[in-house]
Amino acid sequence: MDMCSLKALEADGSPSRSLLKLIGDQGCMVGELVEFLQIMGHTDALQCLKSPGIQIIVQPQSVAVIAGHNLRLSCYAVGASHVQFKWFKKTEEVHNSSSPDLVFSPVRLKDAGFYICRVNCGNAYEFSHWAQVDVLDVPPRYGLVSLASEGRPRVLIQPQAQRLLVGDLLYLECGAIGRPLPQYQWYRNGVPIKKATKRKYTVKNLLPEHQGRYRCEIFCSNERTWSNEVDVVVLENPCHSEMKEPRISHEISGAMECSEDDFLIIEREYSLEKPYATDKVALLIGNLTYRNHPQLKAPMVDVYDLTNLLRQLNFKVVSLLDLTESEMRNAVEEFLSLLHKGVYGLLYYAGHGYENFGNSFMVPVDAPNPYRSGNCLCVQSILKLMQEKETGLNVFLLDMCRKRNLHDDATPNVVLQVTANIVFGYATCQDAEAFELSSSGFTNGVFIKFLKERLLEDEKITVLLDRVAEDMGQFDPTKGKQALEIRSSLSERRSLTDAIRPGDYSDAAEAHNLLWAKANELPQSKILDFECGVQIKMDFAAEFSNVLVIYTSIVKKPEEMLSCQAHITNLPLDLDVDPKLMNKETLEETGSFLLSGSLPQHCLYTRLSSLQKLKEELAFTVCLQVLFNSLDDLVQWNMDVNVGKPLTAKLDLNRPTRKNSCQLTCPMPHSPSTSPSHSPASDRRFHSQGPCFHSQGPCFPQQHNNPYLNVCEPLHGAVGGYGDFRLYVDHTHQYENIPCLPYLNPPSIPIETTDDIDDMQNEFMNSLQLYNHP
Repeated sequence: MDMCSLKALEADGSPSRSLLKLIGDQGCMVGELVEFLQIMGHTDALQCLKSPGIQIIVQPQSVAVIAGHNLRLSCYAVGASHVQFKWFKKTEEVHNSSSPDLVFSPVRLKDAGFYICRVNCGNAYEFSHWAQVDVLDVPPRYGLVSLASEGRPRVLIQPQAQRLLVGDLLYLECGAIGRPLPQYQWYRNGVPIKKATKRKYTVKNLLPEHQGRYRCEIFCSNERTWSNEVDVVVLENPCHSEMKEPRISHEISGAMECSEDDFLIIEREYSLEKPYATDKVALLIGNLTYRNHPQLKAPMVDVYDLTNLLRQLNFKVVSLLDLTESEMRNAVEEFLSLLHKGVYGLLYYAGHGYENFGNSFMVPVDAPNPYRSGNCLCVQSILKLMQEKETGLNVFLLDMCRKRNLHDDATPNVVLQVTANIVFGYATCQDAEAFELSSSGFTNGVFIKFLKERLLEDEKITVLLDRVAEDMGQFDPTKGKQALEIRSSLSERRSLTDAIRPGDYSDAAEAHNLLWAKANELPQSKILDFECGVQIKMDFAAEFSNVLVIYTSIVKKPEEMLSCQAHITNLPLDLDVDPKLMNKETLEETGSFLLSGSLPQHCLYTRLSSLQKLKEELAFTVCLQVLFNSLDDLVQWNMDVNVGKPLTAKLDLNRPTRKNSCQLTCPMPHSPSTSPSHSPASDRRFHSQGPCFHSQGPCFPQQHNNPYLNVCEPLHGAVGGYGDFRLYVDHTHQYENIPCLPYLNPPSIPIETTDDIDDMQNEFMNSLQLYNHP
């Protein structure tokens, strides 16, 4: 024993290591030793000889995407030595897939399926998790649609209402994009259908009991949303029934022995004609970065969420952030040019605002302090111009304050026609504020928080808004302080879910429609080949119609290069981009929070906002910096790139404004709700769970250099719609207006207001604070 102990202290190490060295000197291989140990049953010794484990750090994630878009599946791992990757689709090896990133550029319908990655390290290997790729075949109606943010599904394929005969085949489809892969549950008449958990739902040999209202619940992580609710009517076969009355069938899956006359009778006697639109267009404006007034947060998230929902309803949407007065007027003029007979037009505005003498005013980001009607856009004047277009439906949603502006004594006179197609949705009652919830991140305003839960319902628009008002009325934080007000002269059952039957348009109208569609058209992806052998891929994503994200990645790098990076420089001065926010490794660093998780990783991102200011084509320089193994200094190559006029830059909203394009005044002093000539058939609704909240006196704005410092709502809401009150509750439960305290930290990652209402109420009761919102 003494000799063994002394031997263990020698340079060769422990007795075990000395024995292994002796075996190795005799030419014994590790594989032979493992075989001997296995025969002897030495499991502990075998564990010592096992290669260090492979650790997979990033697992590929299941995802649903649109055909024609780019997709990247990633698997990252570390091991004791160099690791290698190989991708498989089910059991078949994917060609040229030796990278940790499996890139589809673009992804095609045939690429749908299950994928797995094998990681090799020496003789050891490890498999990743399975990742399912679901590819949706969606026609490009309004430009490219970015992948939904992580955990937030976006419905792009809606189920369609059907009238079928007994014995027919029912086929319903719902499709959403999202990461991770969206899950589905179908409902009939509000009851979950057993085993109906796929995005396609079929029933063979329909029976009368299959008739009802169908919709699909889509959930992704903790986020849930719903498809449109549709009617499935199941009628008896008119040719094989003893009933004398014929029945209708618009969709017949099998051949029927019915004469043409039979179906003519069916169509004539049982046709259920619903209202329809000749087209659907929407303009969404969110003003938040004010130059002379308190800055806001909620408009950005509100416009983003409303855009996605309206596109699911087949609206052609242009969404714009931070417009000046001239840009707002030109945007409204472009919107009005799309309105024709039978068109559904929706205009949404979130930002600062006020209301004087029954007329509402939207405040641009460049409005002076204080502002007056001459610096703003009169809502009633825009509505008058919309009416003149003989539209099928005019919806105006105002998410702003309606306080008096004591600095403005003008009384704009607007006379509106007596038409039965107007719906006004005010986020708050007259002479009151609207609120956005206090949060360290980005959340919806109170109005959109509840509106987005119901917007896809197949209901008359006024009924839908009634339900939103009821939901808001049950929300404790704003009960008695913010109440949705609906003004309507709608006599037909018009719904945002109504089908589109294109009408006959003039060449000029077609040109405007094409231009509006191009306002959401992204530049094509580019491959940049540099002389040094480096290949750069440049892609584009739209956060809004005037906000573009450019992201670049290294596709090919010669082995003799130690590292290389590609930076975007020399952007047009019109865009006024902060160089410190360009070429960042994360989207959040650029100021883009809503696309977080929806774009590929390991790229450099640059966010370009206010594209409407671009006067010429978007041209810039890509600067490639390379460090070679044999050199200590960086070597640089430059390449000029021109992508034309992307997104809303095509609309030329920076052009000089024609003052008569969006008038401020008209001859007579009547608004749509106060006009004595208002349609007698109109219905006017006002929802309030208590008295409207009024400030106790004028509160003038305080100027601060810190953009994250909240100040008191100025001038009864006339100098800011979202103004920055907090509600303070003392022991007597009386509300008072007090100045806000500054944020401790600026917002980072957006937190969408999707919590249960009960949780939101509990959170409110704990914090007892709110911001007021226009």
